[in-house]
Amino acid sequence: MPLENIPDWEQRLERQDAFWHREIIDRPVVHITIPKQELVCRAPRSTHRSFRHRWLDAGYAAEFERAQALNTDYLGDALPHAMPYLGPELFSAFFGCELEFDEETSWSRPNLADWSQVNEVRFSTDDVYWKAITEITDAMLQAGQGLFYTSFTDLHPGADAIAAFRDPMQLNLDLSDDPEAVRSLLEYVTDTYLWVYDFFYEKLTAARQAISTWGNQVSTRRWFIPQCDFSCMISSAMFRDMFLPSLVRELRHYEVSLYHLDGPTALRHLDTLLEIPELTAIQWVYGAGNGRCSDWLPVYQKIQAAGKGLELRHLEMDELDFFMENLRPEGVWIGMAGVPDREAAQYVLKKVAQWR
Repeated sequence: MPLENIPDWEQRLERQDAFWHREIIDRPVVHITIPKQELVCRAPRSTHRSFRHRWLDAGYAAEFERAQALNTDYLGDALPHAMPYLGPELFSAFFGCELEFDEETSWSRPNLADWSQVNEVRFSTDDVYWKAITEITDAMLQAGQGLFYTSFTDLHPGADAIAAFRDPMQLNLDLSDDPEAVRSLLEYVTDTYLWVYDFFYEKLTAARQAISTWGNQVSTRRWFIPQCDFSCMISSAMFRDMFLPSLVRELRHYEVSLYHLDGPTALRHLDTLLEIPELTAIQWVYGAGNGRCSDWLPVYQKIQAAGKGLELRHLEMDELDFFMENLRPEGVWIGMAGVPDREAAQYVLKKVAQWR
C-alpha cells in the first residue's frame, strides 16, 4: 500500500528488508520521528465513562492514531504505523484472563488457580477481547489507508502467557512441581498462537500492507518480535529445556525475526539465543537506570560476532561516532532518540551514510 505522505516509502522499505540479511543498500536503517512544528489534526477527546470503555472503543482508537500520524514527521527510514493495542497481556485474555485498565496500560488477572482446571483455559473467538482487537484492527485499516500501516497487536505467547494464567511466582513453583503440566499447556498455547499470527497476517496482507508491530521496524517480510520476559526468572538450563522448543517453533513460522531481550537478568540467555539458526536479529533492551546504548558495546559486538543483526535502541546523537568506530554497519537497525529537528536529522543521516 503506497503512503501518500511518504514519497520515498518504497526505498525505506527496501532498506528495512535489507537489514534482515545484514545487507545495506546505501546505509543502515535509521528511524527518526519528531513532532511537526504546527499541529495538523487535533487528537480526539475522550468522553468515555471509564478507562475500559475508552480502550475498547475502536472508532476512538483509529481516530487517535490518525491524528498521531498527521502530527508526526517521519524522517530517515521511519514509516508511519499504528498498533491496535489493549495491553501486553492481551493474548492471555483470549484464553479467559480478565483485563484491568488504567490511563496508560492494562494487566491481567490469573485464571488458572489449580491445574485441575486447565481444560477450562481455552482460546475462543467469542472472547470479548478477541472481538475487540479484531474490530480495532479493522477500524485502523480503514482509517490508515494511504496514511499509515496498521500493525500486529502486541502478542505474548509461550511462558509469558502461562505466567499470566498462573502468576509468575506460581509458575516458577510449577516448573519444579509439575513440569509436564506446564509442557502440555505450552504446546496448546503455541499451537493457538501460530493460528492467531496467521489470522492477523492474512488480514494485514490482504490490505496490501507491509508488516509491523510494537517495534518501529516495518518490512515486507513475514516477521515478528518473539520474546520471553519470564525468562529473567529462570536458569539457562530451564529455559533451554522447557521453553526453547516452543520458541524455535515460533521462529520457524516466520521468514525473519527480532528477539526482544529485556533487561540485564535476561542476558544469561544470550548465548542460547545466538545459537538458534532460525533467529535473525536481537533487540537488546538494557532498561531504565542501566546506562546508555554505548555502555553495552560488548553485548552488541557479541551479537554481531555470532552473525545476527541488532537494533541500536534509543541511540543518542553523541553516540554515533562511537558505534561507527566499533561495529560493522551491515545488519544494524538504528532507532534514534533526542533528535530535536529536521536539521539535526539530516546531520544524522549524512553521518550514517559515511559508515563503511
